[in-house]
Order: sequence, then C-alpha cells, then structure tokens
Amino acid sequence: MTEFWLISAPGEKTCQQTWDKMMVATTRTNNLSTNHKFNIPDLKVGTLDVLVGLSDELAKLDSFVESVVKKVAQYMADVLEDSRDKVQENLLANGVDLVTYITRFQWDMAKYPIKQSLKNISEIVSKQVTQIDNDLKARASAYNNLKGNLQNLERKNAGSLLTRSLADIVKKEDFVLDSEYLITLLVVVPKTGYADWQKTYETLAEMVVPRSTNLLFEDNDSGLFSVTLFRKAIDDFRHKARENKFTVRDFQYNEEEMKADKEEMTRLSTDKKNYGRADVLSSLLYNKRLILFWCRRKCGPLVRWLKVNFSEAFIAWIHIKALRVFVESVLRYGLPVNFQAMLLQPNKKTMKKLREVLNDLYKHLDSSAAAIIDSAMDIPGLNLSQQEYYPYVYYKIDCNLLDFKV
Repeated sequence: MTEFWLISAPGEKTCQQTWDKMMVATTRTNNLSTNHKFNIPDLKVGTLDVLVGLSDELAKLDSFVESVVKKVAQYMADVLEDSRDKVQENLLANGVDLVTYITRFQWDMAKYPIKQSLKNISEIVSKQVTQIDNDLKARASAYNNLKGNLQNLERKNAGSLLTRSLADIVKKEDFVLDSEYLITLLVVVPKTGYADWQKTYETLAEMVVPRSTNLLFEDNDSGLFSVTLFRKAIDDFRHKARENKFTVRDFQYNEEEMKADKEEMTRLSTDKKNYGRADVLSSLLYNKRLILFWCRRKCGPLVRWLKVNFSEAFIAWIHIKALRVFVESVLRYGLPVNFQAMLLQPNKKTMKKLREVLNDLYKHLDSSAAAIIDSAMDIPGLNLSQQEYYPYVYYKIDCNLLDFKV
C-alpha cells in the first residue's frame, strides 16, 4: 500500500499517551496499520482569523502542489519511455524513496524557517512550486520539439526515396546551379518504370533538356533520376510526371543546409559506434534504438532536472500536509498547542476496520462528526471522499503518482 493517513489527536496528559493509545487500538491486537510519529515543529500560531483563512488557502495549495508533483512524475515516465519499470526508482525525495521520506519526515528548517509566519511559509511553497510548474511547461515544450525532430530525422534516414533525406546521395555536379532559366529536378521512378521514364521524360513538358537524365541512386523499389528543364515548365512537368506515376521530390540543392544535415548524420553515426555493434542489429530496429539513445543523451539535462524538481515538489507537498495538520489541529483542539500528529499506513484488507477503530477511539472529540461517519458506513454507495470529515484531523497522502503500475 502506498496510501498513508496523516492524522492528529489532542494530547492527553502528554502527547506520548495519545500515541500509545492509538498504537494499542490499531496494532497491538489486530495489526490494522503500520504507524509512525509525524514530527511537526513549534510553528507560529497567529490569530484565529488568520488560521481560518489560511485553512482554505492551504487546501487549494495542497491540490495545486499535488498536481505539479504528479505532472513531474508522469513526465519523467514519458521521457524514459521504455524504461518505465525503473521510473519509480528515480522518483526520490531528498535521495530516499518516498515511503522512507514520509515515515521519517523532518521539517526542513533551511527552506521553510519556522520563525516565519504560517502564511509566509505557505507563500514560500507556493512561489517555489509555481516556478517548477512554469519551468516544466517550458522544458516539456522544448523536449517535445526535439522528439518530433528526431522522429522526422529517423523517417528521413530510414525511409524510402520518396521520403528520406537526399543530402548523402546527391552531389553538386548533379545539378545545374545559378542559372536564371534552367533548373534540375529529382524524380523518383519505380524500378518497373525505368523504361517508360527513358522513353517519355523529354515529352512530359515543353523545354525539357534532351538527354539530361541520369540515375543517381536506387534502393530496392525505386531509382532517383535527375532531369534538367526550363524553370517555366516546372508545374507542367510535375503534373505530367504524377500522371505517369513518377514523383518529383521537393528538393533544392543548398550546400549550407546539406552540410548541417550531414553533420547531424555524422553525430548519429558516432553515437552508433558507441552504442552497439551494427552487425547484430537489423537496420530498422537499429535506427529506432539509435534515435531513442540519442534522444536520451540529448535530454539528459531534462531527466536530471525532473529528478531534482520532483524531489523539491514532493518535499514541498509533504510540508503543506504538515502545515494543514498544524492549522486544523489548532482550530479544532484550541490553545495552547497540544496535539500528536501520527502517520498511519493502512493494511489494504482492513481499511474499513481501521476507520471504525479510529472513529470509536476519537468520537468523543466531535460527536456530530462521529454520527455522520456511523451513518455513512451503513449506506452502500455513499461517497464522502470529496469532503471527508472525521472527529480527528485527517489528510490522505497517496504515493501512487503515475497512471501506470510500476
């Protein structure tokens, strides 16, 4: 179970007695949950009006921070793609797994100074997490653009002559360049149509230069031919070529663009040598894995950012839970501050029984709430999850942050 119940109850003669009574009720005879003390420091209380207003603000902030934590976690899963089984290992808080962090929670005095007012601390958290959310949006956009570019590059490098890059195929001498009137086009011709091409290309439009075609490259299905004609005849030539099942590629010889394209391919080739032996991989599988490897290498800074900021957001979230417990406990149990915060990890099969035991243990704190809970347990289908209220202070923490099971 990755679900925790963060609760508080007023101190008896001592807070230790409150803890001992809860332990006896939930673990000594029936093993309903695994329990831990949840340490909240002595925070500044402020006025009653401030606490009431802050209670509502913290509820909204709690929802916002939780949503950011889940977004960062889910984006980590999306970036790692086929390594999703390892995603949970990378979702750490202060360098430890989430369960360990929660069960051993210690207030971070450096990030959230307790000499500050409760409102100031909540504003520190809000500002911090809002910045993470904004940064995530910007980085996600950049990553998605890179991923799209890589997919296009993969198609160009591995596709047919109809779609692949021609930068590593053609040479400068294959083209008529810097002519005001003439232009060289590249045409993809099916192998079964070679003879038809040779017979008809000069007549597909007026002003085609005779004997100007050359076979530059061929793959399993097609050949790439060059042909030179007058610029004014381009549209007619394209139209007639299409009617004859010849495809004119939209390509212009540009040395600077081709140089950049080739350099990109060279970098991929270098990564290819470092990644694995080409003789044990089929070319299609190899290209797919190579692109994924290159994407991970390029996106290494993003993965590191996600790890760091997931930790920051999760830590902020648990501090917000602690603030909510403190504020609600003071509002319910009064001053001076005297309550014990406790973290319960329920056993899945006994959650209903645990709720009943806690209700019996603390119903004297708020009889009206106890009556509502008692009646709700007897009404099948009644869902109070949107406004859960119990005689004791209660907040749920669910560490299952991803849409898939890892």
